[in-house]
Amino acid sequence: MKKWILPIFLLASVSVWSQQSATITAPVTVTVSDTSSIANIHNTFLPNYKSRKILIAGIHTAAYTGTLLLLSQAWYKDYPKTAFHTFDDSKEWLQVDKVGHAWTAYNIAKYSTETWEWAGFPHKKAVMLGGLSSLGYQTILETLDAHSAEWGWSWSDMAANAAGVSLYCLQEWGWQEQRIQFKFSSHPSTYSGDVKNRTEDLFGKSFQERLLKDYNSQTYWMSFNLKSFAKQSQLPAWLNIAIGYGAQGLYGGFENTAYGKDGSVTFDRRDIPRLRQWYFSPDIDFTKIKTRKPLVRTMLSLLNMLKMPAPALEFSNGKVKGHFLYF
Repeated sequence: MKKWILPIFLLASVSVWSQQSATITAPVTVTVSDTSSIANIHNTFLPNYKSRKILIAGIHTAAYTGTLLLLSQAWYKDYPKTAFHTFDDSKEWLQVDKVGHAWTAYNIAKYSTETWEWAGFPHKKAVMLGGLSSLGYQTILETLDAHSAEWGWSWSDMAANAAGVSLYCLQEWGWQEQRIQFKFSSHPSTYSGDVKNRTEDLFGKSFQERLLKDYNSQTYWMSFNLKSFAKQSQLPAWLNIAIGYGAQGLYGGFENTAYGKDGSVTFDRRDIPRLRQWYFSPDIDFTKIKTRKPLVRTMLSLLNMLKMPAPALEFSNGKVKGHFLYF
């Protein structure tokens, strides 16, 4: 996930703002006697959708340009630039990073769509614009990778990006709702000895770095809203069942080894198995919790990016393990 997560929070912030302001900025007709301050706000703050379209297009452009400039200085500047080249990382990190790509693309599409819809586009067109905005941003990042000696253009990354966008857009076009939500959770992992030194080199030392970089601590979830698939049932509207995927024992992209500049082995823990992990757990669709407060409603929407900590069953290495509370 790493650098791809930045635009989610930028667009999510804009989405929250637009949903909040929607309660006071929707165009209305004011009669002569309607002189309340709220009515005046209605008619003076972005009174037409053309202004909103210009604003949202500008915010997208500024957010993406700013993020790319930031990354070019903070992420790419320490690595030599090369001609366009490809890199096959489809088997790296047991594909946890690929699922992270899809999760990021899904959420960028979601929040981008909400801003375009607030700007006045019909829902289906807003979904298309949101999907294209997400895929376009990811493609630009992939192009930067393609000109960096450290990475390269990854077709598997692009496939994951397209999968995340498709999961969002197809549900909106087909069901007009997200019956299957893409969520994320993370738990702290502790290391010792040579493994600790290796993970600090790979994933960093701070909580923030570990949250985004430590693939051993990340789990991605497909969270299914039961009521949306069984409309006539008496099930609570907020009840979800989630299937998660993660991994353990990852201390290198392809294998648990590292080499110095002279080719010598600096880390070799091929004795530690690299394991895929599958999870089954209850979850909550926070968007189905009823509230009349716009701020609470939008915060619940943001919270829906994350999987609620809950009991879970883990399936890994041919064994089943229960967790009283899994993050």
